[in-house]
Amino acid sequence: MTAIRLLDETETLRVLPDLCEVLADCIEGGASVGFMSPFAPSDGVPFWQAVAAAVGRGEVLLYLAEVDGRVRGTVQIGFASKQNQPHRADLMKLLVHRSARGLGLARLLMAAAEQGAAEAGRTLLVLDTATGEPAEKIYEKLGWQRTGVVPAYALFPDGRFCDTTIFYKQLG
Repeated sequence: MTAIRLLDETETLRVLPDLCEVLADCIEGGASVGFMSPFAPSDGVPFWQAVAAAVGRGEVLLYLAEVDGRVRGTVQIGFASKQNQPHRADLMKLLVHRSARGLGLARLLMAAAEQGAAEAGRTLLVLDTATGEPAEKIYEKLGWQRTGVVPAYALFPDGRFCDTTIFYKQLG
């Protein structure tokens, strides 16, 4: 059975080891999500603690995907903090453990995140993703609009340069 849940700060800290495992698995699988390899699950603790604190401050919505009671994916909505952007949010860190890919978790997580952003009054979402990677196709299938590619924007976990594609989606 698959479940998608919105986490509060306390719940985020409770499942922190599981979140660390998903993050480490994605990085070690080559995902360009801001970290370099090698990356052990324990390396993710400071990152997820910061996310939990941001959830507690109301700056981030954190969604979790569970399959048969095991954490297998996550995604975040980060609210723009500038006064002239009260309508905008960033979709961040769509992560699905390699053992759970192909189950539709990315689609379910994205639907929950988009709904949560809309319920929070956000009408424009933006994201960036590694060009040519599987996530790029997922965003296109879900109706996100490509705005362009920035060459050599980031690095893959192995140190190679990574182009980045910017997408947006208008809600409502």
